[in-house]
Amino acid sequence: MSFINEIIQKAKSDKKRIVLPETMDERVLKAAEIIQKEGIADVILIGDKVINEQVTVINPLKYDKTEEFINKLYEMRKEKGLTYEEAKDLILNDYMYFACMLLHEGLADGIVSGACHSTANTLRPALQIIKGSSVVSSFFLMEVPNCEYGLNGTFVFADCGLVQNPNEEELAIIAKESADSFKTLTNNEAYVAMISHSTKGSAKHEFVDKVVNATKIAKEKYTDLKIEGELQVDAAIDREVAKLKCPDSDIAGKANVLVFPNLDAGNSAYKLVQRLAKAGAYGPITQGLNKPVNDLSRGCSIDDIVGAVAITVVQVQNISDKK
Repeated sequence: MSFINEIIQKAKSDKKRIVLPETMDERVLKAAEIIQKEGIADVILIGDKVINEQVTVINPLKYDKTEEFINKLYEMRKEKGLTYEEAKDLILNDYMYFACMLLHEGLADGIVSGACHSTANTLRPALQIIKGSSVVSSFFLMEVPNCEYGLNGTFVFADCGLVQNPNEEELAIIAKESADSFKTLTNNEAYVAMISHSTKGSAKHEFVDKVVNATKIAKEKYTDLKIEGELQVDAAIDREVAKLKCPDSDIAGKANVLVFPNLDAGNSAYKLVQRLAKAGAYGPITQGLNKPVNDLSRGCSIDDIVGAVAITVVQVQNISDKK
């Protein structure tokens, strides 16, 4: 069984209510049918397109709590300059804002969006309404076929979709959050590599210094975190290379969480692995929000959407278990 299928089975064991706001996208509608039919989640669609009797569809124009949502959004954002009329327009016409209000009010458990909207349009409402920690970042769950590296080809890559150029402190937080996400989804120990173009001083540059300092911060702040840096990718995942480049490290060569120094590196890395290795790339999955709101690549497939929903369900399950 592939790893994403294990996630799907875990999702089925305790279904949650997941909102898919983008009913204007046929991929989302087809994914919703699969998700509901296979019992992965209880899907909530926003709009007026009815798929079948099993899938809940909420039309903001007819929903009995719409006026309440408008008023609450206005109260939340009026100090930021939002007017009542603007709040009304967002709730009625921007389904992501409506979806976030469902989540905020406990009428849904998670959201997956982004198939036909930018990351900014997907996550801005979540940051305004759901909110979270000081650093909200994202990761991709990568599943590489026939791969001996990582956890049998399974990795977390971060950040590949949100924080453009994290500073040292932010990079340390992303490392910790990504390790926690890996443990949540795989039930296995996370081995974190802080990726650079240098391994243990092989190059000198301020970019390298940022990764070195971020690693130091993470080690001091999160004493139970298994982390190494700075490492080039080959030293991070290949034990033979690691023996040559950093023989004293217990982490190098077996990393399953790769934390990239900036969005250029992370985004390029996941897309290269996805295309060249025919890997499954599920995400960007958000971490650091108070409730799960996850983005999709606009190039996503139906299977990607199904996988992202299953991951979101497992995230919700983990939150429920901690309460």
